[in-house]
Amino acid sequence: MFSVLSYGRLVARAVLGGLSQTDPRAGGGGGGDYGLVTAGCGFGKDFRKGLLKKGACYGDDACFVARHRSADVLGVADGVGGWRDYGVDPSQFSGTLMRTCERLVKEGRFVPSNPIGILTTSYCELLQNKVPLLGNSTACIVVLDRTSHRLHTANLGDSGFLVVRGGEVVHRSDEQQHYFNTPFQLSIAPPEAEGVVLSDSPDAADSTSFDVQLGDIILTATDGLFDNMPDYMILQELKKLKNSNYESIQQTARSIAEQAHELAYDPNYMSPFAQFACDNGLNVRGGKPDDITVLLSIVAEYTD
Repeated sequence: MFSVLSYGRLVARAVLGGLSQTDPRAGGGGGGDYGLVTAGCGFGKDFRKGLLKKGACYGDDACFVARHRSADVLGVADGVGGWRDYGVDPSQFSGTLMRTCERLVKEGRFVPSNPIGILTTSYCELLQNKVPLLGNSTACIVVLDRTSHRLHTANLGDSGFLVVRGGEVVHRSDEQQHYFNTPFQLSIAPPEAEGVVLSDSPDAADSTSFDVQLGDIILTATDGLFDNMPDYMILQELKKLKNSNYESIQQTARSIAEQAHELAYDPNYMSPFAQFACDNGLNVRGGKPDDITVLLSIVAEYTD
């Protein structure tokens, strides 16, 4: 029905709610390298097929978490489901895009301060496939530079991230929409459809840099979360996160994904998506059934 992912090793120290949790096997102070402890959870829109697919895909969503000596990198992507009407599996595009990003990071073929570069190289590899891989996808890449303690991000479309500190959102991605319910997206279309299928360049992604602190919470997710849960609901769930161990992070990621999934099928709930639709002159109420992918990370001191 759902799947939970966990990534990374135990870290030295994280600070949550003013309290420190220390791993006695590691030392060091606040001037050391930082890393991310990350857990993920998600649901496919078709609940009967809500198992995790190969390559970390929930439905047509995909995600990855990768480590390199210089940075921790993660990403989410949301494949456009309309391709299914033409006999194309939308998850293949988003899944391949994320797997390629993961491989590039593990091979060290990236610069931490340039997450758009990861997305660009990955997309170019897809374009160069001998067998065309058709599809569209949004994408969000988050990079934590261990040494500089800076978070570098690239977001194309309506997936995104939040940075939470002291119970408040201190940094976030900006959603990119051409018009209502039509986000920016990467695409590969058959020759006869070029110029008809919407396609944006990776360079169009919104890119930011932000200094993080120990204990900062980073939530990265596809629009299935943000369309169904406003910030205040997400922050309420994050208050339950009391330490940096995997079990606590996994439990919180699962709780957030489950609540978003339940709200998505509530016909009487005024979801953020329904409110946005009303703002655009549409009479819409209820949640938005969609694939949901949540990656929940905590910034902590890193030891190899």
